[in-house]
Amino acid sequence: MAELVRTNDPGVISVIEGLLAGAEIPYQVTDRNMSVLEGSISAIQVRILVRDESEDEARELLTEAELGHWLRPVRR
Repeated sequence: MAELVRTNDPGVISVIEGLLAGAEIPYQVTDRNMSVLEGSISAIQVRILVRDESEDEARELLTEAELGHWLRPVRR
């Protein structure tokens, strides 16, 4: 799995989920419950992951939607 975004901004998370679902790119949101439990210090952030084979397509989608500044660095 490739990590696309790491944030606790619910608006950004919602928009990205909508884009990925609309493009039929399978994704997983992790640590959502942990980020709520730890409180407001943002020590644990929500992560949006996609399958390795979908990473390039997902990155292009977010960049075209002007969300490229939220993307994590590529790790290969």
